Amino acid sequence: MLTGTVAALVQDMSQDEQLVDDVVASARAQFPEVARLPWAESRRHVAALLAAGFAAFARAAAEGDFASDLDFSEARRFGEERAALGVPVAGLMAGVHGGRSRLLEIAINRGRESGIPYDELLQALLKLDRYGTELERHVIDGYRAAERQLNRDDRTARIRVLRRLLLDDDGAPAAPEEDPARFGLHPSGTYHCVVSDVADPARVRALEEAFSRCGGVLAPVGGRLSGLTPRVPAGRALDPAVLVVITPPVTLDQAQSAYKLCRTALHAARGRESTGICDVVELAGETALAAQPMLATFLSGNLLGALAPSDDFHRELVATALAYLDHGQRLDLTAGALHLHPNTVRYRLRRLQDLTGFGTPAEGLPVLETVRWWWALRAWSRS
Repeated sequence: MLTGTVAALVQDMSQDEQLVDDVVASARAQFPEVARLPWAESRRHVAALLAAGFAAFARAAAEGDFASDLDFSEARRFGEERAALGVPVAGLMAGVHGGRSRLLEIAINRGRESGIPYDELLQALLKLDRYGTELERHVIDGYRAAERQLNRDDRTARIRVLRRLLLDDDGAPAAPEEDPARFGLHPSGTYHCVVSDVADPARVRALEEAFSRCGGVLAPVGGRLSGLTPRVPAGRALDPAVLVVITPPVTLDQAQSAYKLCRTALHAARGRESTGICDVVELAGETALAAQPMLATFLSGNLLGALAPSDDFHRELVATALAYLDHGQRLDLTAGALHLHPNTVRYRLRRLQDLTGFGTPAEGLPVLETVRWWWALRAWSRS
């Protein structure tokens, strides 16, 4: 049975948000393919895996050992989604091993700092290592199951073709089966570039098949389902909950630039919680701003430096100002959207003006000033 001091250590680690970031950083440092995946997505998975592990340790502390009915569903899901996103199994395991090693290192250091006797700490670490081995097995099982389901129609060749076209991946020489023309992609044609944030294997497969029926070629590229298609499926052919960003048609020699634009636009679309098919043209403003994160930080610091993100009233002021700008600087529309009296909106905007110099409703804001303030408020609200 785990001692009280070890159980207390595990409890403290389970509540440490920084621990999750530390483990994620270590996992991503082990393999470039893992590092290409979005940080937030990796963090979500690692947080879920750690939570399951700490819960298992809590049960072991109470019952004397790990139960036979431990839930490894999150580990299997982790493996399944990595397969769907095209992460090589070597990269997957390098990331898992990197995170596991870092977690053991942290546990050892904190155990020593807590004064846990060496024998007790060793026994706990052996249990942790045994749990980690079982977790890895379930990650691999999930990966292999999804891989078998997905690799039914030259998926590996599609990945290689799209990496060359979208990433300029000039690794190994192209094999005959990796000729873009074999998949209907010709230098004389034009194609919509496509990027989606879908990760669930079933949805990945459904999206690949929907675009395939339109002559499109989709596969995981850089940690995102991406591709090129001469036509876009009708809206009813796609899961409305899935976000898909597309460009207008481009030639193959423009595909790399279009792909970079799609990736930035995908980030912007997620920011406004969009779903379905989103054209980059519709996301032009948010995409242009999302491409300059450092400038957004400078701008929010310069215009809103007097506000504190931890102050609830300041956050109310910012939310009100954003709604005001989003509704054409109309008090009545802003009040209706926020379910407030117009006088409350007017009061908050004046308080914001007192603190930051934000324009009053009577003055209004010119176009460029509106952009500056909207961008600063948006960046501040996400800090």
